[in-house]
Amino acid sequence: MLDMILAGFGGQGVMSMGQLIAYAGMLEGKEVSWMPSYGPEMRGGTANCTVVVSQEPIGSPVVTEPQVVVAMNLPSLDKFESMVKPGGVLIINSSLINRSCQRKDITVIEIPANEIANELGNLKVANMVVLGALIAQTKVVSKESIIESLKKVLPEHRHNLIPMNEEALNRGAAYVK
Repeated sequence: MLDMILAGFGGQGVMSMGQLIAYAGMLEGKEVSWMPSYGPEMRGGTANCTVVVSQEPIGSPVVTEPQVVVAMNLPSLDKFESMVKPGGVLIINSSLINRSCQRKDITVIEIPANEIANELGNLKVANMVVLGALIAQTKVVSKESIIESLKKVLPEHRHNLIPMNEEALNRGAAYVK
């Protein structure tokens, strides 16, 4: 079982990241839960979701000590850094977070997701860069299942964006290796 919290500002794609992991898990025949949490603002407010992927039935979607935390912005790092289970993984979007993790008992991956997304020509794929790093580090689902999920969740007229999303996943994964 792998449980995680993905967090950032509204509009950074943290909900989409969580949904794609959950959808990919379902495609792979795994048990999944996805639970969103929004701040009072719509865009620009805080947003996070918890995702659990397991081979066994999931007892509760509530995650208090996640194995993985993704922090897309500083308020998310400040809020969730201390919650990562010892031995867990913290992925930091170093494009928007100007401090390092204070803990020594977890694996920390700092990735300049916004810069990489800009190199690819679309800031909106920063979440996919981070997702590539997450799946490369944890092996929670395969990249192929994420791509298949994109085909299902993106409307037909947006399928032209799938190659860019795949490249963003690859760039994030390469960052981990």
